[in-house]
Amino acid sequence: MSEKTRLIKSTAVVGSATLASRILGFVRDAAIAWLLGAGFSSDAFIAAFRIPNLLRRLFAEGSLSSAFVPVFTEYIVNNDRDGAFAMARSAFRLLSLGLFILTIGGILLSPWIVRLIAPGFEVEKLWLTVTLTRWMFPYFFCIGLVALCMGILNVLGHFAAPALAPVALNLCVIGAVLFLAPALPTPVIGVALGVLIGGILQLALQLPILVRKGFRFWESARLLHPGLQKVGLLILPVILGGAVYQINIVVGTILASLLAEGSVTYLYFADRLVQFPLGIFAIAASTAVLPVLSRQAASREYDDLRKTVANALQLVLFISIPAMVGLFVLREPIVALLFQRGEFDAAATRLTTEAVMYYCWGLWAFSAVRIIAAAFFAMQDARTPVRIAIYSIAANMVFGVILMKPLAHGGLALATSLASIFNLGLLIHALRARLGSLGWKNIALSAGKASQASLVMGIGVWASAELLITPENRTAARLMIGVATSVGIGIGIYGITSFIFKSRELSIVLTEIKKGFGKK
Repeated sequence: MSEKTRLIKSTAVVGSATLASRILGFVRDAAIAWLLGAGFSSDAFIAAFRIPNLLRRLFAEGSLSSAFVPVFTEYIVNNDRDGAFAMARSAFRLLSLGLFILTIGGILLSPWIVRLIAPGFEVEKLWLTVTLTRWMFPYFFCIGLVALCMGILNVLGHFAAPALAPVALNLCVIGAVLFLAPALPTPVIGVALGVLIGGILQLALQLPILVRKGFRFWESARLLHPGLQKVGLLILPVILGGAVYQINIVVGTILASLLAEGSVTYLYFADRLVQFPLGIFAIAASTAVLPVLSRQAASREYDDLRKTVANALQLVLFISIPAMVGLFVLREPIVALLFQRGEFDAAATRLTTEAVMYYCWGLWAFSAVRIIAAAFFAMQDARTPVRIAIYSIAANMVFGVILMKPLAHGGLALATSLASIFNLGLLIHALRARLGSLGWKNIALSAGKASQASLVMGIGVWASAELLITPENRTAARLMIGVATSVGIGIGIYGITSFIFKSRELSIVLTEIKKGFGKK
């Protein structure tokens, strides 16, 4: 199987699992919006949930794996499977110890952490946030170990179980909203308990798969395996370098706490919408491509590495550009369909829609950054992304402070988009200096075709939405039919237009789909 075919298949597996998770995630968020609305309790829960959710995104969506996978892959490439598993066992035990200490510390230091992440909260809201943070902080312990399991399984060619793990979290939170929260004097605490139970279940789902793959985490191992030295040198820079977007989101939350009540909530739900296309393909592609790039870097196959990065980047842009246009056009009916019910009213929908609009402008850059950063991590170069990450975070702070006054919470969303575009530009410049040209002319041509096809698609989607979603009839059923039909029309237009433009990426995807059906 060629690396291109393996990459597409692995991306499809992770993307499909992520799609299921994200759909359930929207059901989860709709349930939370129904229960809490957009105000006191929702701001407290979302600010508290930012902490374990940030850790989930930092660890479970790439950074721990980005440090661990290249080193683990070196052992596998050198035919030392026993050495690889010995290092993994050491990592499992050392990480468990470290996570336990950090979790206890996080629970004890929650008042100071909350004051840092939400400095604008008044006393009552601040202490509710502290309580929720303490209930949810043990999720950090579980998700850190889930991330290590993900790295091991991905190198061994298994992508489904780690990608499906967030489904457990979403189901537990939905169950907590429906059954546990209404039975408690403070319903929002029930939602926090759902997060904790979800983390425990996510970890429990990974361990049997690891055992079937031959990994025996109970066998003897050194606490400090020599291979962990390399991982240790990479881990902190990788977390910062690979998680600029998430750190910028946290910066936005801090600044939003200084704005009108509900601003934290509007940014959270807007970010959730942007995370849908970002997670289904960009994060899926970067997760799938990292083991491939790590094998090529370990074998010093730099020509193949350049081709893999270019192919992954073209595929990501082929999906993320139309996703950006489609979400921009349909942002208002999608927000209304997903969240406008119960305590989440039309005003909250309008203000959330503003944030979605500004986040959309950077969706293509959020996606591309994941691929370029993965190339550096595969080469065990964390210094370059971390240096660039610092510049990007500083830019986000400056943009946020400047834009939050004229645009309120929308300015914070725009600042995140501008900082991501800035981050991507610096990463591309650094990668070109390191590897030489990736064939940027072909990448630009591919992105240009995707942009033109997306423009045509956007016009068609807008016309469809105008016809199907009228102000006089905006029931949930009408919104669902209108959004689903418009999305379907958009996919059809984009596919036909890409075919007319002779898009290479469309041809590759269709070829792999035909192969898949041919095997059945």
